Amino acid sequence: MTIDYYYMDGSPPCAVVTLTITALGIEDKVKTRRVDEMNDEHLKDDYLKINPQHTAPVIVDDGFALSESRAIAKYLVAKYGNNKYYPQAIKTRALVDQRLDFDIGTLYPKLIDIYFSKILKTPLTEAQLKKMDDALNILNVYLKENKFVVGAELTLADFSLGVCVALMEAFEISIEKYTNIVRWLTLVKSTLPKFEEIITKTTNDGKKLIEIMSKSQ
Repeated sequence: MTIDYYYMDGSPPCAVVTLTITALGIEDKVKTRRVDEMNDEHLKDDYLKINPQHTAPVIVDDGFALSESRAIAKYLVAKYGNNKYYPQAIKTRALVDQRLDFDIGTLYPKLIDIYFSKILKTPLTEAQLKKMDDALNILNVYLKENKFVVGAELTLADFSLGVCVALMEAFEISIEKYTNIVRWLTLVKSTLPKFEEIITKTTNDGKKLIEIMSKSQ
């Protein structure tokens, strides 16, 4: 059975799903389908039937369609990885979910601020930089006594937050003063298969999209 995986170039959420597929070693089960956002493929009727949100990533697994990167990652590890990277222990799983919520609600929006600042060719405001610093400090505290984001084992929280922080760094946000984050990100890069390759491609594709979008402003 083939999983259809719809992705967009330069998308951080798609990078999370690609990392999950790679870490689970299920690339042979996946057929990738690029969605060309610049040509409005995400707004076509066939795509909207799969995902009314007109976003990516999306997977279709044996007729079952699912969007949102974190939901997709959880589904994939449950079905194809025996819940590897998403522990079944109630309290540990709750912490993984909390860290994932922290990412989507607190840290990831700061990455989007960076993207828009590049598109609009305007520097981040002092208020934006302060909020980014606050968010990174929180992550730094989470990592103070933990090898990974939740305890001693790699989880989906490391996938998602790792993508976010690595892309911040790639877009010239210094993380040097957050020593726990620096130590952890180095570990994630060396532990997750093809992490740096996936981040490099996401960064390069993102920069191309930013250049195209900035010209239309």
